[in-house]
Amino acid sequence: MSASGLPFDDFRELLRNLPGPDTSALAVARERDSQLTKPAGALGRLEEIAFWLAAWTGRSPQVTRPLVAIFAGNHGVTAQGVSPFPPSVTAQMVENFAAGGAAINQICVANDLGLKIFDLALEVPTGDISVEAAMDERTCAATMAFGMEAIAGGTDLLCIGEMGIGNTTIAAAIFYGLYGGSAVDWVGPGTGSEGEVLARKIAAVETSVALHKAHLDDPLELLRRLGGREIAAMAGAILAARMERIPVLIDGYVATAAAAVLHAANPSALDHCLIGHVSAEPGHMAAIEKLGKTPLLALGMRLGEGTGAALAAGIVKAAAQCHTGMATFAQAGVAGKE
Repeated sequence: MSASGLPFDDFRELLRNLPGPDTSALAVARERDSQLTKPAGALGRLEEIAFWLAAWTGRSPQVTRPLVAIFAGNHGVTAQGVSPFPPSVTAQMVENFAAGGAAINQICVANDLGLKIFDLALEVPTGDISVEAAMDERTCAATMAFGMEAIAGGTDLLCIGEMGIGNTTIAAAIFYGLYGGSAVDWVGPGTGSEGEVLARKIAAVETSVALHKAHLDDPLELLRRLGGREIAAMAGAILAARMERIPVLIDGYVATAAAAVLHAANPSALDHCLIGHVSAEPGHMAAIEKLGKTPLLALGMRLGEGTGAALAAGIVKAAAQCHTGMATFAQAGVAGKE
């Protein structure tokens, strides 16, 4: 904890002093790319991904220890009837992840990705944001610090995902609090909300943002009032990855909400991140555009679990392999451009 004793102070200091890219490694990668057996730019965005890997790892593009980190939390706002599923499903799905039975498990197997699951006090939901703050500052900061431990043990590509009944309501409130508009702009079906459930979800987001409105100019204060444990932990993981120069793939609507908090605190905070996919949640593309990003995939998915980021990891791995494995014109004996 900082000398002032305020839990968020250490995070504010980190966000003011973020490391930048390795320009020397980037230059080396660009030079090698110019010699590979292909027309310049022929691999399109794959080339940019390889450069991104080089810039943020400080070495030749490669992915040898990719990791999907799923953070699971429960939310008091589910008491407002915002989801067709009960909060108990969060713990049941965590058990399913551990047993290898979820979609994310299959995608990790297909793309040879590591998987870690973090249970964030599921038996203790956060406060109902429509009547009180989700967390106090100490709890939020401690949860961010816990999220920072996701990279312990080492990884060179971190994929961020989540699980939490009610958390698309939380994400919508964060985006509404950050970007304005109306609650309807940001609230979508999530796990299948429709009719009266969807109406309650919209009302909960409207009420929550109005309740906390006077405190939303500070992104970390917004996080602790409108967020959730998995949101705070994902923000911590993204920040830790930046400090350790680990590239990050962000998953869907909820994971993007965690990233958006960091971006609001420092617009350069997500330079080491790519958005894995745009989900079917109606507000996701609008949020991505606010971050100045372009998603790698658009498959109509809205599952969460890190599934979109994990699928995108396969593309990142392919980009690295193309860069490092392709022959140069000289090696292949192929005539270059005259």
